[in-house]
Amino acid sequence: MHPALEKTLVFLLLIAAGYFLQRKIDGKRELAGIKVLILSVILPATIFVALLQVSIERELLWLPILALALNAALYFASQWALPHLGFGRGTAENRTMRLLLPSLAPGLSCFPFLLEYLGEESLALAALADVGNKVFVLIVLYLLAMHWYAARHRSAGETTAGSKRAKLKDLALALLREPVNLVILLALGMLTWGLDINALPAFLENTATRLAALMTPIVLLFIGMAIRFERREMALIVRALAFRAGVALLLSAGLLYLGPGLPPALALLVVVFPQSAVSFWPFAHLSAVEGLGKDGSAGVFAPDLALNVLACSLPFSTVVILGILSCGNFFAQPGSAAVLGLALLALPMFYAWRRARVVPRPSPGWKAEAIREEWQEVKV
Repeated sequence: MHPALEKTLVFLLLIAAGYFLQRKIDGKRELAGIKVLILSVILPATIFVALLQVSIERELLWLPILALALNAALYFASQWALPHLGFGRGTAENRTMRLLLPSLAPGLSCFPFLLEYLGEESLALAALADVGNKVFVLIVLYLLAMHWYAARHRSAGETTAGSKRAKLKDLALALLREPVNLVILLALGMLTWGLDINALPAFLENTATRLAALMTPIVLLFIGMAIRFERREMALIVRALAFRAGVALLLSAGLLYLGPGLPPALALLVVVFPQSAVSFWPFAHLSAVEGLGKDGSAGVFAPDLALNVLACSLPFSTVVILGILSCGNFFAQPGSAAVLGLALLALPMFYAWRRARVVPRPSPGWKAEAIREEWQEVKV
């Protein structure tokens, strides 16, 4: 049996074991506790060890910039496509999807597989790229959510400049309190001074190494325990996720075409990293915005839809990432990545084509009204 296929079967068995453990999980609180353990202890230890075991070159500082550009490209592509995929323009569902789809959560959906298939160096590079993604997810999307809330409730005077400054201050403090951010800053500081993993005392090195070894099995079990098959809105969500994955693959193919000769491991990283699941942070942003309303619901977003997207995104991304990595270096070529991207885009594009044929032609005043709504939405 091919080693990559054998490793994939092991991963699938661990996910299946987590799925059958769902009966032992009493409510969402215990599942949230496992997630906290992963994001606050195991993942920071894994990234810390990985960063200190590779040499960081100046050229790699472009990775966060490329990740930030990827987020922006996914946002604008989603803004154009969502009205054609069943999410009406100017609706709470549309705003919810525009907040979720550009975000990436590589910690739970990508890093374990990069570690197992491509090694610690690829994981370290992905962690550096994730810095740009975090800037977009934690700052840009938060400001966008607050802008939509302010635009909707400006006449009621429910937001003030002072409250915005206070929330931005709280956001900055939250960024500094995140264990992953602290670990990345600490590791980069040590690398700047020429220190590596061997510079640590033996007991600290052994502790971090043992925690990092827990990464893959714990995350795979968590994926299995977190899977929830919700029939409601499933087709709508899968279309949006397929569009997101297809666009990301086309962007990856374009980058591989513009930069020929990349090592296979780095080329696969370019393809796999954008396939990470949707991040939890946009859901946290929109939940906070919804809580700003006088009755506890601002009506700007659709939190139930966001939860369903989060539930579907993790297994969807896991299947795509495992499928790519299980094929060896096949998808390290731009042509292969582009073909897979077009295949994933076929479903949402076919739906959009059929919808355009079935939906009645809008009245002459519809286009002007839609333009006015869009301008009111983006106007500061």
